[in-house]
Amino acid sequence: MISSHLGEISALLTALFWTITAISFEQAGKRIGALALNWIRLVMGLAFLSVFTWISRGHLFPTDATGHAWLWLTVSGVIGFTFGDLCLFQAFIMIGSRISMLIMALVPPLTAILSWIVMGEMLMLVDLIGMFLVIGGIALVVLDRPTAGKRIKLSHPVLGLLLAFGGALGQAIGLVLSKYGMGEYNAFSATQIRGIAGIIGFTILFFPLRRWGRVRDAFVHKSGMVYTTIGAFFGPFLGVSFSLLAVQHTEAGVASTIMAIVPVLIIPPAVFLFHERVTLKEILGAIIAVGGVALLFVH
Repeated sequence: MISSHLGEISALLTALFWTITAISFEQAGKRIGALALNWIRLVMGLAFLSVFTWISRGHLFPTDATGHAWLWLTVSGVIGFTFGDLCLFQAFIMIGSRISMLIMALVPPLTAILSWIVMGEMLMLVDLIGMFLVIGGIALVVLDRPTAGKRIKLSHPVLGLLLAFGGALGQAIGLVLSKYGMGEYNAFSATQIRGIAGIIGFTILFFPLRRWGRVRDAFVHKSGMVYTTIGAFFGPFLGVSFSLLAVQHTEAGVASTIMAIVPVLIIPPAVFLFHERVTLKEILGAIIAVGGVALLFVH
């Protein structure tokens, strides 16, 4: 059972890891800033990965990867980590995390379409139904009732919506290119390559933006670094690695749909850790999303 659904189980674990990461990075970002956080978390994640692959595979760095893997995983890292995450964090500032995460629910269908175009992956009808259920449940959770006389698509800056879409597109392209470039190669080592590419991308970006001072200040912020370390362990290390393991063992569209339930999984810690009130709509959205995930196992 476990081996036959390794991809789906890995995707569920990825969603859990990313939930922990989202909570940790939210707290870290408030303390040290989003851009500094992006660079530091990738460096930390790469350190965790390097130690793990050295112990598990005898390779401190992915020197045994093929040229094909290096090429496509590097492109994937730049698009997914640098472009995608930069767009997403800026969208958080402009339109808020709620609307941004709603638009990020476009990742599964975008991934499925790109996988069909690039790799010819076919999805069964039950997979498509499961996708729509998960997306519907997530939308119900993260989308509030619109203000009287306004529609959501008109109540937020166009640039912010485009940035959030850029984040979703970056993640979808990153997943598909990762699967194409990774093949049967080790998922953790593949994540190393993506992390290296992301670090290089942000490093180049930071020079014209002159953000190195903020990075230096972040390292002396104790609570900020604690949250950053927790987020880096469960995000760039475990989360991204298990996401690659997921797309390696199941259709990329199915894997990305399961991983898209993070906004639903955040509800319990929001209640118990931050004492937020959960509405009936949010509970219903969680049930619908979980039902969609369950449906994805039936094939």
